Amino acid sequence: MNTLLSTVLFAVLYGALVVSIPVGDVSSSSAASTSVVVPTTPTSDSVAPSPTVPYASDDPNYWLWNETTTTDPQPERGSLGADILGPQNIPVDRQNPDILAPPTTDQGTVGNAKWPFSLSKIQLNTGGWVRQQNVQQMPIATAMAGVNMRLEAGAIRELHWHQTAEWAYVLSGSTQITSVDQLGRNYVATVNKGDLWYFPPGIPHSLQATNDSADGTEFLLIFPDGNFNDDDTLLLTDWLAHTPKEVIAKNFQDDISDWDEIPGAQLYIFPGVPPPDNQQPPTSPAGEVPEPFSFAFSKVTPTQYTGGTVKIADSTTFNVSKQIAVAEITVEPGAMREMHWHPTQNEWGFFLEGTARVTIFAGTAIAQTFDYQPGDISYIPTAYGHYVENTGNTTLKFLEIFNTDVFQDVSLAQWLALTPPALVKQHLQLSDKTIGKFNRTKGVVVGGVGVDTSSP
Repeated sequence: MNTLLSTVLFAVLYGALVVSIPVGDVSSSSAASTSVVVPTTPTSDSVAPSPTVPYASDDPNYWLWNETTTTDPQPERGSLGADILGPQNIPVDRQNPDILAPPTTDQGTVGNAKWPFSLSKIQLNTGGWVRQQNVQQMPIATAMAGVNMRLEAGAIRELHWHQTAEWAYVLSGSTQITSVDQLGRNYVATVNKGDLWYFPPGIPHSLQATNDSADGTEFLLIFPDGNFNDDDTLLLTDWLAHTPKEVIAKNFQDDISDWDEIPGAQLYIFPGVPPPDNQQPPTSPAGEVPEPFSFAFSKVTPTQYTGGTVKIADSTTFNVSKQIAVAEITVEPGAMREMHWHPTQNEWGFFLEGTARVTIFAGTAIAQTFDYQPGDISYIPTAYGHYVENTGNTTLKFLEIFNTDVFQDVSLAQWLALTPPALVKQHLQLSDKTIGKFNRTKGVVVGGVGVDTSSP
């Protein structure tokens, strides 16, 4: 009786803790049990206990500390583990509670699914900087690579092109883009914070920070190839520096002396004069590109769910973006991006605000939990089950990015809600009442303990 009372009181206190301070203390929790627990008074509509495997453990597995706490981070969870006696990088351990003290539901490893941009080497240039992530940093991230670039006001990322498509999300300020396609149709636009651009493979373009902000601009670039290396970009100045000048003069039907002062090496990023926001391109006989290379994603109205918001941009709305789709998601404290998977796409994630934890399920009893802070990259292979849980006291905001033309996901709750209840019951030993509450539409972002989960 005392054990039952303690369990009930703990559950009540834990529910209150999750809402007020999303972190717990499991110093008194026990290790995962392997015994079969048979209810003494089963409900009338429940099925018999499983005769083949034990019940899943009820041991709490929430995160043990976060940015709001002063907990001493140690590899201990309940009676498992022991403190560190040797050297310890405490700031790193504070950011990774579920790596240092994994949930007892974790087993095996899926590979490193976290990379902080802070650990990527920065290339410094006059006028800005650039850093990248590819398979060298995250071997698991085979389908996409990321680049983070900063340009001071007026600075130019020189005229260039890539063998892959380029997709971008503006993090700060505004960026003016220019381009000419293979038919000689041109395009110029100013892309603001929260907006997108996309250039198909091989289409030449440039990027320049406006002076709408004294700080210039910063943006995230995604390339649909995990082996992409920004150093392999094809640059205007690099090409001309490695072409005989008499060939250049002949190509442009010009005098060779007019080319005396072209750069002898690539510029890459260099200072420039800030362009006007209403910059117009030269008139082309072929006209402008029929599908704009930019998209005002910041002006899209998000869809409200019980635990946060979602807005999506893929080729159905941003028509030219044939290889990259994105979901921008907010998750309120205590809420989570529901358990789901993406049937045919790898997911490259980027965390903008707040803190989160993600458990990645890879099948064959393999699951691993990671923690994320602003500036961190996540990666989830195709069809791996996962969720994204807000572990802080502020709104979580992140991007889900996919190498695809149309966004897709499968909701665990919706799948079970639309499966014959008797079949679900035989799998999970759930009551008809519980199954009847499953949402037949996607919850997407669901409220947490103590949060109203009624339909918006």
